Amino acid sequence: MSAPPSELVPTVRPAPTDDRLAPLRDRGRRLLDSRFARALRQYGEDVLRAPQGVQPIERGSFTRVLLLWAIARTVNFGLLWGFYSIAKAARWGFGPDGERLGTFFDYLTGWDADRYGQIAAQGYPMSLPMNVSGDILPNNWAFLPVFPYLVRFLSGATGLGWQPVAVLISLAAGLGATWVLFVLLRTVTKPRAAWWSVVFFSFAPMSFLFVLGYSEGLFMLLVFSGMLLAIKRKYLWILPLGLIAAYTRPGVLALGLALGILFLVRFFRRRVDPFPVREWASLMAAGLTIAVAGLSWSHIAQEVTGTKNAYIRTELGWWLDYVGNDGFVPFTPWFRQAGTHLGVVGIILVIALLVAFVALMWSRPVRRLGLIVVSYIFSYGVYIFAVFLPQQSTFRLLMPMAPILADDRWSSTPRRRTAILVGCLVLQAVAILLLWTRGNP
Repeated sequence: MSAPPSELVPTVRPAPTDDRLAPLRDRGRRLLDSRFARALRQYGEDVLRAPQGVQPIERGSFTRVLLLWAIARTVNFGLLWGFYSIAKAARWGFGPDGERLGTFFDYLTGWDADRYGQIAAQGYPMSLPMNVSGDILPNNWAFLPVFPYLVRFLSGATGLGWQPVAVLISLAAGLGATWVLFVLLRTVTKPRAAWWSVVFFSFAPMSFLFVLGYSEGLFMLLVFSGMLLAIKRKYLWILPLGLIAAYTRPGVLALGLALGILFLVRFFRRRVDPFPVREWASLMAAGLTIAVAGLSWSHIAQEVTGTKNAYIRTELGWWLDYVGNDGFVPFTPWFRQAGTHLGVVGIILVIALLVAFVALMWSRPVRRLGLIVVSYIFSYGVYIFAVFLPQQSTFRLLMPMAPILADDRWSSTPRRRTAILVGCLVLQAVAILLLWTRGNP
């Protein structure tokens, strides 16, 4: 008797499936669907979205900016002359040695500007001053060479003294920085926000630096120009500007980091936003050159003086009176300063500042300024937190973060604009008194 057909055909059992990865896939899906992931995607969309409300720059805009700059510099000179007259009449000491004031140009080229004058005349020292403990004391290696050597060149070419030349360079560079900032912000935000950003920048509490023999104006001209070129995707032209900026003032590493962020974003979005070889090669070259140049001064100082870590130890010479002679560890200076003078309360305050900075960068009005501005502001904030000890100079060190003023919340109402402008003028007078005339900047 034959078997039924069902018994003659072998039963085919489905192969066992390996679902060990299923929990991981489910966890990944849940993570991608989480509120935090959705917020990150929204952040990315906002940063990468084409700017809204941007309009072409009108004819006559440069004349407006020039007039604004002239008025602001007149205010600077007026306030400085007033405090100079008071200080001279009261016989106040001025500068690190508390000497009697001389001419108005002596007043405009005091403190760090005087060190630029020394470098212009004598170059850099071959040996470094030290105290009995072996700590390197403040010296001219803390100041980068572009500004003083430019002063030396123009002074020799024109026959003018180094003091008026230094002030004139600062004035011209400040005008250039103001105009480039205006053009930069007009490419990322609405005309009103861009204009009032430049107004606040021109009358800011530390804006009097634009009429002193300081290098801040030249540095900002170079960095803002680099950001504008990055927005226009003319990456190769950033290279020479970044190279000059690297030897003008500390801080160019922030621009290099911002270019690195830009490179990564463009690389991972190359399918939706083509990233041709010419662009990625020039962007990589600019970013790497800026990074190398930004780190090179430490090696130059070490080679010339024969002293290991000469530049870093020179910078630490300014820290001795605040936090002692402990070595430099990145991302600790703010905690060291706060912990030394305020204890646990200081540490909490630093953490609160960090949270506030992250909240500012996360806010929608800031993220809408676009990838370049957001990346640079973030990078510069990280740089300041990583390497600088917070003290009086922190206020002027924050000036290159001026593009953040394009956040339209600053200029949203006439009352707010008026209040900020009045506050800038009052604080400028306070800053000239406390951070220039009576104390170090």
